[in-house]
Amino acid sequence: MSRHVAIVTDSTAYLPQPAMSRHGIISVPLTVVLGDEALEEGTEISARSLALALQKRRSVTTSRPSPEDFVRAYQAAADAGATGIVSLHLSAEFSGTYDAAVLAAKTAPVPVRVVDTGMVAMALGFCALAAAEVSEAGGSVDEAVAAAEKRASGMSAYFYVDTLDYLRRGGRIGAAQALLGSALAVKPLLTLDGGRIEMLEKVRTASKAIARLEELAVERAGSGAVDVAVHHLAAPERAEKLAQRLRERIPGLVELHVSEVGAVIGAHTGPGLLAAVVSPR
Repeated sequence: MSRHVAIVTDSTAYLPQPAMSRHGIISVPLTVVLGDEALEEGTEISARSLALALQKRRSVTTSRPSPEDFVRAYQAAADAGATGIVSLHLSAEFSGTYDAAVLAAKTAPVPVRVVDTGMVAMALGFCALAAAEVSEAGGSVDEAVAAAEKRASGMSAYFYVDTLDYLRRGGRIGAAQALLGSALAVKPLLTLDGGRIEMLEKVRTASKAIARLEELAVERAGSGAVDVAVHHLAAPERAEKLAQRLRERIPGLVELHVSEVGAVIGAHTGPGLLAAVVSPR
């Protein structure tokens, strides 16, 4: 059964496939360029293949979808009966994906609202789920956008990386770049702020950094209803341990997703990534 308002996002939302299918969310893939080979995230390159390529120091870059990719997605939504579309995407500070969607929206067969959520990974995914829930309840495009923006405004994302080198190479560090000289000698904790990756704290060891990541997530979750996602790249045991501790310590936990990030985000964080996304309802 088609919905009145369709929800489109991109592959960096890292939504679980069952959730995407259940809510009818359309995902437009970004591209990972491995050497001279362009591969679609999620279908043509896995996170594990990406991690191996990074460990071998192969050349890895990423690329936004083309406007034509979005045109096809919007047409598919319209063909399925949508009379309006909400298109939610990763921060424009990270990628030209938002700009490509804006261009495509101009020729879409139905009205499209394109939103730069300022988020990435399940911080973006939770925005898409919030919009989908409103749409399924019969809400309008404006109401679905408002739900996504409300989720985004309350979102917190914290992440640990073994090294800032991958972020430095990709130019994704923002203001934290000035701290590189000293930060490379410690274990950094970072956060999303204003759509950019910013340094949050510098911790002396990996174990202390991960413990601090847990504390930040618990503090931010408080006692109200909250959804949480734990992400990793090539660190499944680390992620499962963190997820279990968060299950035990967050009283208002509604949903908890544990997943490996895809190749696009992995290319900029490197193996060893551990992240916690906290999304109050």
